[in-house]
Amino acid sequence: MGKKHVFNAGPCLLPQVAIDNTIEALRDFKGTGVSLISISHRTKGWDEVMDECRALWKEILGIPEGYEVVFLGGGASLGFLYVAMNYLENKAGYLETGVWAKKALKEAQGIGNAVAVASSADKNYSYIPKGYEIPTDLDYFHITTNNTIYGTEIRTDIDCPVPLIADMSSDILSRRVDVSKYALIYGGAQKNAGPAGVAFAIIRKDSLGGVSRHLPTMLDYRTHIDKLSMFNTPPVFAIYVMNETLKWLKGIGGIDAIHALDVKKAETLYAEIDRNGLFTGTAAKEDRSIMNVCFVMSPGHEDLQDEFMKFATERDIVGIKGHRSVGGFRASLYNASTQEDVDALVAVMQEFEKIRG
Repeated sequence: MGKKHVFNAGPCLLPQVAIDNTIEALRDFKGTGVSLISISHRTKGWDEVMDECRALWKEILGIPEGYEVVFLGGGASLGFLYVAMNYLENKAGYLETGVWAKKALKEAQGIGNAVAVASSADKNYSYIPKGYEIPTDLDYFHITTNNTIYGTEIRTDIDCPVPLIADMSSDILSRRVDVSKYALIYGGAQKNAGPAGVAFAIIRKDSLGGVSRHLPTMLDYRTHIDKLSMFNTPPVFAIYVMNETLKWLKGIGGIDAIHALDVKKAETLYAEIDRNGLFTGTAAKEDRSIMNVCFVMSPGHEDLQDEFMKFATERDIVGIKGHRSVGGFRASLYNASTQEDVDALVAVMQEFEKIRG
């Protein structure tokens, strides 16, 4: 069996060193003689993992004073509700750029008055809306920075006249972020930060406390800030792997180093899509994601889709099937994927072109 080149949209490919270190902890957590997945979260040494993980988030992203990082269950999907419960008092605005942005808006509409300020639904979310104005009477403006299904991404930190909230599930830790521009950054960890099972939230503490509704204890961000993410039993396995992943990222040079690698991977694959007559990119070129490269068979070659999928799978390419709602192909180039992986996919595309082009 050859080396698998993994492009899954999530859970993501993880760094091998993080996997190896976690395997050791599964056997014996910090010399306790107990497996990581059997320890109590009150075990001596677990606080050190939690503290280190928070510190690494702050160091790697340059998170300023006045913010806290918390680790939660429920993924970004529960995060949609957290956002509305903690921030929506009178009116909220959302930038609708894909399925997950639309779901975030729907969740907020179940709590109060939430509207789409702009949308790219008219062209199946293939671009990022531009030229819109953000109303100044909003409690907050919500964006989804990377749209995994459609392959579009907001790659700069926008200026916003109201508190800015961002779901960065699928591009966090891939570029430098000016955290000070955001009241809240949140997301699931399972793209760049770790395995499925834990979500992160980077919260400006003074942005909380502005709603009059009763907040259930577990849905109040302040609960998790005050209790250092251990109000209830935290997902120790997922947090441990996240910590190992952050240690790996710091060790290879941090955000600037990984961003350069991510950009090169994406440029390599987009260049082949644009050159190869059998394939066509689906996202507007100016809005292309460096995390999720989405493409289809070009016009006149649609009948080759299943054949190419089989061809690629037989050559150890894993996880390029597009989301079921759009079809085609999607190669997710999260941080732990390598240039070697991308080069292998490009070689397969070129080989297929020689046969069928």
